[in-house]
Amino acid sequence: MKTFNEQVYDVVARIPSGRVATFGQIAAMIGRPRMARFVGYASNNKNSWHLPWHRVVFKDGSLCGGFADEQYKSLRAEGVKFTPDRHVIMEQYQWNPDRDGVPLDIRDFPLVF
Repeated sequence: MKTFNEQVYDVVARIPSGRVATFGQIAAMIGRPRMARFVGYASNNKNSWHLPWHRVVFKDGSLCGGFADEQYKSLRAEGVKFTPDRHVIMEQYQWNPDRDGVPLDIRDFPLVF
């Protein structure tokens, strides 16, 4: 069985270029909808540096604190568009595994405590 962090990493690894996912969306995808904050904690693990964390944003499309400038540049390079106040246009760029053709089966992510 995979740990919570491993389940988060599996989802983050599947976010396609040019799309974003929210912390809450990732938590819901692994069956833990009220654990968005813990998804954020998982991003601080040094073992996950190779994952596309720049594609993970807050639910309003805002970027993540001290990482915001790099995140903005990386997402723009992937074609993501922003509002004038540097929020991702969520209606257009939020990842939807069904629409975007990226298969995601929640059964791949059994929860381990």
